[in-house]
Amino acid sequence: MVGCKPLVAASAPVKRTGKPIILSTWDNKPANNRAWEILSTGGRALDAVEQGVMITEADPNDTSVGYGGFPDRDGNVTLDACIMDEKGRCGAVAYLQHIMHPIRVARLVMDKTPHWMLVGDGALAFALAEGMKKENLLTPKAEAAWREWLKSSNYKPISSENHDTIGMVALDQNGQLSGACTTSGAAWKMKGRVGDSPIIGAGLYVDNEVGAASATGLGEMVVRACGAHTIIEFMRQGLSPEMACKKTLERIIRLWPEHKGQQLGLLAIDNQGNIGGYGLRPGYKMTVTDDSGTRVVVPKHLFEWD
Repeated sequence: MVGCKPLVAASAPVKRTGKPIILSTWDNKPANNRAWEILSTGGRALDAVEQGVMITEADPNDTSVGYGGFPDRDGNVTLDACIMDEKGRCGAVAYLQHIMHPIRVARLVMDKTPHWMLVGDGALAFALAEGMKKENLLTPKAEAAWREWLKSSNYKPISSENHDTIGMVALDQNGQLSGACTTSGAAWKMKGRVGDSPIIGAGLYVDNEVGAASATGLGEMVVRACGAHTIIEFMRQGLSPEMACKKTLERIIRLWPEHKGQQLGLLAIDNQGNIGGYGLRPGYKMTVTDDSGTRVVVPKHLFEWD
């Protein structure tokens, strides 16, 4: 591919850690630490990932998840999230507005409805009926950035600049896997746009017989290859979590060859506690928490920046 330079990078300290263990995209130590409070006391992986990503959703300084997320081109903060447990049960919301914790709504969709996804006004009505509070999620910082963007209204969906979904997967001491994924999506997106994050099999997938996986980056790229599900299927064939992520990235860029300027990050954990990840380009990080503490690791990547 023109302009892409293959790179052989030093491997991150990816190894078997056993259980319990938490793995999340990017540098999300507070989220992992909250999840670890649950796992370390014998709690369920599902509760851990839900509570963990809620920390990031409530952080006004994170401009791509929850409260403080950059809005769409009309100035509306719209949120997507999904959650999945060890039994394959799942719940999701998309294009949800005014609710700080979309992951909580996704969990309630899974637990209290016959459906797996609610969207837009329907998701909001459900959240309010469940006692959640309607809030303004557009912070002064995000609004100022949006107004500055309006001066040119030049939309470039470059994931490295405006997008870093949090995906979190966990294995508890009972050997049960779960995962959660939540985002405010690409900044300045078209009204109604939904990426990969709330899509089971794209932004997140859990199979307790194999492992759990999640993705971050431009959702349009991830969806083409059913990213998280593809990782799991490579692992089912015997690949390590790291190699499954690498092979999935290679499949994604075959389907999306014009990936200049884009970043993608994948992560996975198998049902024995082996972990791994891969980035499309430098800069992708993962946060790992187990009984030795919380640390940020840098996986290998396929290409240098163009």
